Amino acid sequence: MCLLNGHTPVEVTGSPEIDRLLRRFVAGLPLPAADGPPSGPANTTQTARIFVTETDDVPGAYGVEVTESRVDIRAGGFEGAVNALTTLRQLMPAQAWRREWSADGGGWAVPCGTVVDRPEYGWRGAMLDVARHFFPKSTILRYVDLLAAHRFNRLHLHLADDQGWRVESRRHPRLHQVGSWRPSTRLGPDGVADGTPHGGYYTLDDLTEISAYARARGITLVPEIDVPGHTSALRAAYPELGRPGQEQAVLDTVWAGGSSISPTPPVVAFLQDVLEEILDAVDTPYVHLGGDECDMSWWADDAAIAAEMSEHGYTDVKQMHGHFLRSLGGFLATRGVRMVVWDEGLVTGGVLPDTVVMAWRGHEVAGRAAASHDVVRAPLFPTYFNFDQSDLPEEPRSEGGPITLDDVAAFSPAPAEWPDDMRDRVLGGQFQIWTEWVPTERRLDYLAFPRACALAEVLWRGRVTDLPDFERRLSVHLERLDALGVDYRPPAGPHPWQTGGAGVWRRSGPGQIEETKKWVESISREP
Repeated sequence: MCLLNGHTPVEVTGSPEIDRLLRRFVAGLPLPAADGPPSGPANTTQTARIFVTETDDVPGAYGVEVTESRVDIRAGGFEGAVNALTTLRQLMPAQAWRREWSADGGGWAVPCGTVVDRPEYGWRGAMLDVARHFFPKSTILRYVDLLAAHRFNRLHLHLADDQGWRVESRRHPRLHQVGSWRPSTRLGPDGVADGTPHGGYYTLDDLTEISAYARARGITLVPEIDVPGHTSALRAAYPELGRPGQEQAVLDTVWAGGSSISPTPPVVAFLQDVLEEILDAVDTPYVHLGGDECDMSWWADDAAIAAEMSEHGYTDVKQMHGHFLRSLGGFLATRGVRMVVWDEGLVTGGVLPDTVVMAWRGHEVAGRAAASHDVVRAPLFPTYFNFDQSDLPEEPRSEGGPITLDDVAAFSPAPAEWPDDMRDRVLGGQFQIWTEWVPTERRLDYLAFPRACALAEVLWRGRVTDLPDFERRLSVHLERLDALGVDYRPPAGPHPWQTGGAGVWRRSGPGQIEETKKWVESISREP
């Protein structure tokens, strides 16, 4: 055993960022008692030293060797150092995950041994929709910490939708002044309006802080502005960007709307303004432009759109959808940023050669995308964690389901039947939490964990090879979640206070996941 505490000496051969990371890690360890030298566990008489050497290994890869007197870490870049320190903390008691703790024996005892590990996938992500229900900055920062604890390295923030615009614009301030709030909320199209104003937005300074906080923990922020569909909040602020003569309000229901903006040059220029502000605030190599579920029914009858189609020789409005996304993607490229789109963008030609396609609609469209582009697997089944976790009647109301822990553990991001060139284009995957039915941080915890633990295993190792062994290790890991204060769903079923009860959150009916899977695959085959 070796002993680590707040006085542990450190030495880094590598970047200043790794040095700061290591010193922050040590500063979070408990201090020894002030009334004398630490008396550690058996065979431990003094605090060990930590040495970190940065290598040119695969990003995220690492090695940790622990002896009684020292900890040697070899880290594949900054992310490898983050992952190594996560492993080091996992070797400590679960109490080491609490924010403050007075440790007996002068620090935390770490068993001697060697760990060498590397990730299977470079994109290990989580998407959080903050448009349907807004979460304050404090929740986002906490969420970053929870993702880092599970070696996720992407936080995809869905910042704009029909139900709210969630980022400040100093050039176009009505976006956050008007588009960031709604006077009421209905839970579904058949719900009753609650009459309670809901809203909020992140300032550009907030985004800078979130981005820096995430990067310091090995996580890249991927902001999403969803266009040209899902734009009721955008059009409520600037109605001239949409269908002429049609007013639009921020939607009061969590259900998807049919709103869209015009795919013409003035609208592209407006959005370039907005994207430029975001890129000045956020240090990221990726921006997500959405592109999903766009209502194009009125485009063919609009004179300005028709003129634009004629200029480019287009005969189908879907070509304008693709042209619009490529125009914005070209602007991002001038800033050295890759465009990310949902798979509808691929179908309409709204992609550039380096565009990342986020495939959500099913297996077939993911294969089509992987034939030509880098792909992030984000299929509704089994990565939409806003769905039920079981068929138990006491589950609280949600999108549908169920999508179980075992379903997530069985997920294969790069199917074995795909040829090697397609499998090689799979960057990784991520889970999604759409917040139609997620008004609180506690509800977010309940839906994310422990399913996020299973996806973390899949994306790190490539697959869960031994389900009973994973379940055994998960039972130990839940003690860490307890220490972190995560209001997770117990594998055996929800706590009494987590159930739907008999009120508005009562489950509305049995799960329909098989029907949902068939529907998603059917739209996955659309041309």
